[in-house]
Amino acid sequence: MTLLRTTAADPRMSQPDSLVEQLLSQMLFTTGHRAGESEQNSWRRSLPALAGDLREAGLGNVEMLVEYHMPLTSKRADVVLAGIHPRTGEPSYVVIELKQWTAAFSFEDSAELVEVPGMPGGPKLNPILQVRGYCEYIGDFARVLQDQPDALAGAVYLHNANDPSLVDDLKAVPVTTMGRVFTAADRGKFHEFLRSRLSDKQGRSSADLLLNSAAAPSRQLLKVAAEEVKNRSQFHLLGSQQLAVDLVMHQVDQAKKSNSKRVIIVAGGPGSGKSVIALELLGELARQGRSVLHATGSRSFTQTLRKVAGYRAPRVQKMFKYFNQFMTADANDLDVLIMDEAHRVRETSVDRYTKAALRTDRPQVDELISAARVPVFLLDEHQVVRPGEMGSLEQITSYAKSLGLETVHIPLDAQFRCGGSAEYLEWVQRLLGLSEKEPTAWKPVPEFTVEVADTPWDLERRLLEKMDDGYSARMTAGFCWPWSDPRDGELVPDVEIGDWARPWNAKGDRRIGDAPPSALWATQDGGFGQVGCIYTAQGFEYDWNGVILGPDLLWRDGRFVIDRSANRDPDFRSSTKVSDLRFTRLVRHVYKVLLTRGMVGTVLYSTDEETRDALHRLVNSTT
Repeated sequence: MTLLRTTAADPRMSQPDSLVEQLLSQMLFTTGHRAGESEQNSWRRSLPALAGDLREAGLGNVEMLVEYHMPLTSKRADVVLAGIHPRTGEPSYVVIELKQWTAAFSFEDSAELVEVPGMPGGPKLNPILQVRGYCEYIGDFARVLQDQPDALAGAVYLHNANDPSLVDDLKAVPVTTMGRVFTAADRGKFHEFLRSRLSDKQGRSSADLLLNSAAAPSRQLLKVAAEEVKNRSQFHLLGSQQLAVDLVMHQVDQAKKSNSKRVIIVAGGPGSGKSVIALELLGELARQGRSVLHATGSRSFTQTLRKVAGYRAPRVQKMFKYFNQFMTADANDLDVLIMDEAHRVRETSVDRYTKAALRTDRPQVDELISAARVPVFLLDEHQVVRPGEMGSLEQITSYAKSLGLETVHIPLDAQFRCGGSAEYLEWVQRLLGLSEKEPTAWKPVPEFTVEVADTPWDLERRLLEKMDDGYSARMTAGFCWPWSDPRDGELVPDVEIGDWARPWNAKGDRRIGDAPPSALWATQDGGFGQVGCIYTAQGFEYDWNGVILGPDLLWRDGRFVIDRSANRDPDFRSSTKVSDLRFTRLVRHVYKVLLTRGMVGTVLYSTDEETRDALHRLVNSTT
């Protein structure tokens, strides 16, 4: 998908104001958002400059895909040029990253990070790495390019940089076909590069191929974690993800040089790449010989990582810990502690199994910060779903400040789950009352599907059909039914809705019949036959996501309300420990997590007729 498809010969490319208005209109239509002033100014100044260079290079017929939306992510490349390779006669593509910078300097001797004079927001990712990441990602996910290794190139164009010496620091990273930089001072070389990749023939057919290409399904994190940790990176990081990795690596180096301590918080929504960043950091730091561990507060997530990333490698399994395993750790014992799913940090590590000698009032966040010279928290504030969870940006920042420690906050803006649809995530937050904006009707997008089922039989049938087509699928539900222990070696079908009944996922570490152990429900074969809960679904993803909205979440008078009496979660029972206000917030967070597990689509079903009718109106789908 692209906001504008045109050529350099199009008269609109010489009319900046008209061009910006068209892009604004198209963005509003496709995303529901309006570009900010800085992005508008970038379009106004950079696109006509690039079009002029294409015309001067004799490439006026090359197709320009402006704001190309990369498959299965919310990221967009500034421009992808689509044409015919002058040597091979095959489709050829050049990804262009446009910058208005006149100068850029290495940030504290780092090749990967740069400072741009006059630009707020701290260090930026070297744009050569940025465009290279885009090329690698497109090559991985656009199937039409998978067998065409020479079809893709990338370049950064600094069309305002007239003094090359002011941007020489950018070239501290290796220059490759997929990542190089050109300035206004070497426009002739830029033209030569473009002509080496593109001929003067029309690029319409090449653009059609790319825009209509099937997107290869995203490689799920847990299936390749072993190679990620032990050998090499399996994912191409984009934009703020790569910036996050480089900033963490830089902070590790600086902490060692200055013998200082720094706290890093990487915050982003579901599917923004936090777990990919965590494994990238773990693998890279381990390869460098740094003392590093990975920790989570999720039993399911940790055990799955141990099983997959530590396959046939018990030493690797030991790198995955729980948050409550650092009660006795010495201060700064580790160079780095990577805390994935940090929204699950608890008030205290003490529980009923804690030895008396270890029972203190010490906050868990203090133990985690103390354990490493550079503690790295990766979190999503809207996934705090249990009483006692304290992993918010504000809470961690405030505690670090009370210790006199510097905090570095890195926000993530990319989206890889839900088909890369930022629109779906916003729709869910508005639907559940987690946004200041009112709920709205779902506007279908090509990258993600939302459906409503009339019965649990219908929901299950639709998911089974998707599985027959080769997709993965799971069913989840709000915690509104009892959860029995197995009887006579079989799971009890506790989730009863009319004449339909299915069991919850297994509770323990043993397989019960065909049902996998609790921690592996989301990833192992046999998990579809049970209904998953928040504690087994959080942190995982699958292609198709079936969600049963229980009687604790009801649509009344144009919004969702919470019925506490219908909830059966034992952690939520005590009104003295969990106030009605906090209970309401936590239940909304639970359903937000459940609704954002799918990568291709979600099927919704509510046990309440009035709520089902409202969902049909909101989703506007036929069943």
